[in-house]
Amino acid sequence: MGKSAVVLLSGGLDSATVLAMANANGFSCHALSFSYGQRHNIELKCAEEVAKALGVVSHVVTNIDLSAWGGSALTSDIAVPKQGIEDGIPVTYVPARNTIFLSLALGYAEAIGARDIFIGVNAVDYSGYPDCRKVFIQAFQTMANLATKAGVEGDPFTINAPLLEMSKVQIIKRGLELGVDYSMTQSCYDPAQSGESCEKCDACRLRDAAFAELGNS
Repeated sequence: MGKSAVVLLSGGLDSATVLAMANANGFSCHALSFSYGQRHNIELKCAEEVAKALGVVSHVVTNIDLSAWGGSALTSDIAVPKQGIEDGIPVTYVPARNTIFLSLALGYAEAIGARDIFIGVNAVDYSGYPDCRKVFIQAFQTMANLATKAGVEGDPFTINAPLLEMSKVQIIKRGLELGVDYSMTQSCYDPAQSGESCEKCDACRLRDAAFAELGNS
């Protein structure tokens, strides 16, 4: 078996691709998902299916209630925008979410002896999220190696964000090459109780546009 890695797995398109990429690179993957009070918690069922289909050493679902303080359309009663992509940081931004997720992934990784963490952040296609930028990933890696026993003893962590500078079309193409079945994934921010996508939120628009471009290419 290869080196161990912790892979953040939301159940969406990007994280499924990242898991497939980590597997392809020979890592023994420990998937980590979060039930954080998100309105689109159908993604956790998708994460479970993706983890089983692609293969992981383990899959842990951790409960943290970010809805306790809200501040986002994903964790409160704020309406999810469906009028098209807007400028600036959208209301679907969850305060400090990736910082929180990576911090928990860091603790998990150190505990099991993994030194690689994979996250599916992407800065090329629209998001507007400050915690999806290269400078944030670099800063977190620096912090990780200052804040941990492993880091200060010379066994550093690497935060891998292989999708960071890829377009959504490029991400899907790579995933298809690696055998990802995207019908198992869920990207919608405001799905129906049945799990069906709304087809109108920013996440749906980006996903649908990418698949449409692929279909026309």
